Amino acid sequence: MVERVVVVGADAAGMSAAHQALRVARAHGRVLEVVVVERYTHTSYSACGIPYWMAGDVDSADRLVARTADQHRALGVDLRLLTSAVALELDARTVTVQGPGGGTEQLGFDQLVLATGARPRTPAWALAGDGGWVPGVRAVKTLDDGAAWVAAVTGRSAPGGRRPERAVVVGGGYIGIETAEAFVRRGLETTLVTRREVMSTLDPDMGARVRQGMTAGGVRVVCSEEVDGLDLRRDGTVAAVRSAGDAFPADVVALGLGVEPATGLAAGAGLPLGAFGGLLPDDRQRVADGVWAAGDCCESVERLQGLRVYVPLGTHANKQGRVAGENLAGGEARFGGVLGTAVTQFVAGGVHLEVGRTGPTTEQATAGGGEVVALVTESTTASGYMPQAAPIAVKVLARPDGRLVGVQIVGGPGSAKRIDTAAAAMWFHAGVADLAGMDLSYAPPFSPVWDPVQIACRRLADRLADRPG
Repeated sequence: MVERVVVVGADAAGMSAAHQALRVARAHGRVLEVVVVERYTHTSYSACGIPYWMAGDVDSADRLVARTADQHRALGVDLRLLTSAVALELDARTVTVQGPGGGTEQLGFDQLVLATGARPRTPAWALAGDGGWVPGVRAVKTLDDGAAWVAAVTGRSAPGGRRPERAVVVGGGYIGIETAEAFVRRGLETTLVTRREVMSTLDPDMGARVRQGMTAGGVRVVCSEEVDGLDLRRDGTVAAVRSAGDAFPADVVALGLGVEPATGLAAGAGLPLGAFGGLLPDDRQRVADGVWAAGDCCESVERLQGLRVYVPLGTHANKQGRVAGENLAGGEARFGGVLGTAVTQFVAGGVHLEVGRTGPTTEQATAGGGEVVALVTESTTASGYMPQAAPIAVKVLARPDGRLVGVQIVGGPGSAKRIDTAAAAMWFHAGVADLAGMDLSYAPPFSPVWDPVQIACRRLADRLADRPG
């Protein structure tokens, strides 16, 4: 008996689910027909690499594609591009899809995977009257976005026929920082406007360190302002960004305002959504009988406190897709939750700044009334006498009982990936004293004899031990 699996979405989560389902089904002696529908022309690509393509580190979109459509098909997936899922009937177990010619077809399914991803947050001022982008304004989300940006910053297809000289980035998160870096490296006068401190996934004092590094690297950073409109030239192209009466001249404007779950199909079928608008799978990625969900369309469970959070990252999408694919084919896998571990960098204008974080911020950790003790420790990435030693600041958050809650790192080359030590410790519910005592590697070119993360944890453990009562 052949079972049909329909997967909606052909990026990280969807294709991980498709291939894992085929692998596990073979091992269990089951025969699956896996049909994947994707509304765009690209599959399995790295959206995270787009800013580096814009900057010139990556020479083509092909380098960002992990597996092409033809490669997926050669491995047994019936992949249909330019095909949108427009309706879902759970009782009838059908998905209505619309192909590139405009015609519709009903696909029956035994198992369904929703991997519909996320869409960029797009304010009304960024859109023209026809619903398209204002010329010169665009998100940084898809390979089509990347191609448009590369054409613009290299002068091959500049808005209004003018090679851009001034750029504004709206939003101070990961994509905003990385896009600002790309613009500076392309020689554009760059302003970043954000409604909070830069990197709101850090505590404000650590975000301020990122802002200072970006400023030193040539970006004008404007915090605590929210863009509310544009000035346009006579030809309709963008001329400036407006915020609370201020105007920031711009030939191009990149949106880095984050994303929101693309769950319209699921909501229309009556599947429940969470506070962030995402689907709510269990730890097997199941949302209903025979219906699974994975990736950026889903909310996840935060591992420390068990709260639902929305953390759209490719790492989670791949893991969740693999879990969903394994389970629908008869396996038994679990997704262990998220800590929000992430890294980024800003390298421009003679500045090399790295950022890492895991766990909640102080604001998030104390939202339910819990107490957090925090300490920032400054050190160096290598032994101080080594030429490559660079400053590094580590902020550690812990409960009064010493349980590790979060770590944030801002520093020079060699800083960011140290966050993985903290994430691994937190994954297994370690305390600050546990991490301080771990057997980590040491040699002068790589670390002081006490790694900076261990120094920070040791000092916080000492502070907690000295607390009265």
